[in-house]
Amino acid sequence: MLFVIGLVVSGVTAFPLVSESRLLVEVLHGIDAARWLPEPVAFLERVADGLADAGHRYPYLAYGTDWLAFAHLVIAVAFYGPLRDPVRNEWVVRFGMIACVAVVPLALIAGPLRGIPLYWRAVDCSFGVVGIVPLLLAYRHIRVLAGRTGTVPGTATA
Repeated sequence: MLFVIGLVVSGVTAFPLVSESRLLVEVLHGIDAARWLPEPVAFLERVADGLADAGHRYPYLAYGTDWLAFAHLVIAVAFYGPLRDPVRNEWVVRFGMIACVAVVPLALIAGPLRGIPLYWRAVDCSFGVVGIVPLLLAYRHIRVLAGRTGTVPGTATA
């Protein structure tokens, strides 16, 4: 359930990026975060400015993040299966674990190509590293359930 909540939150919050990024920068300035984290705050200011500029000049670019948000929500729906019938839908949990592992090379390869600072790539990698933890726990639980019932994970049950 924790993984589903994370997907829904990340999906829903991908829609209002311009206003959210501006609010984040205002909060960071309000707590004087630039004093102890000058580079990350400056990067987030550039992100907020870039999103605002792109939103004004090229609003159709936000359509890409709308689809990103939609994908997060659709993937969250897929995790209803393991909540309902964990043994039969064990493959969804494995799919999620593969996706979490794939986050790391994506961030490490695409990040430098897009000019993303190393510390922000580490933040991006943390989504995969942290996200895999509840999935590994769920996977272990599913294997125990499968052993108790004598069912082969991923197969239909009568």
